[in-house]
Amino acid sequence: MAFETISELRVRYAETDQMGVVYHANYLVWCEIGRTDFIRRAGRSYADLEREGVLLAVSDASLRFHASARYDDPIAVHTSLTAIGSRGMSFAYRIVRADNAALLVSASTSLVSINREGRLEALPREVRTWLERAMQGRILSQDGAA
Repeated sequence: MAFETISELRVRYAETDQMGVVYHANYLVWCEIGRTDFIRRAGRSYADLEREGVLLAVSDASLRFHASARYDDPIAVHTSLTAIGSRGMSFAYRIVRADNAALLVSASTSLVSINREGRLEALPREVRTWLERAMQGRILSQDGAA
């Protein structure tokens, strides 16, 4: 069973254009919210990973727009980890209206592991194992217990 998180938010006025429609770049911010929530709900935080020297940089992002979100709409970001490799990972997102499940955006991002100098680096084995377990829906606590 795959692990999926749902992050809920409401469209803020500052996220819209003059027509009251969400500006397209904000969907990437919502993907980041979904991704950080996924990592946290899987048992860690981005801050924890960074303190351990694991830095993740977005190397690819793709968005497909299906419908528009508007000011004050309730939004749900469904996030899942779809692939994990020795040096990176990929996430998938479905951004929907929370009140009627209408699909607004389908998206994906790929991230790579880098060191503090910005060079590509392998993910630590323990982090990769933890993420593989999360992707399969086998969530671990922060101390590694199932």
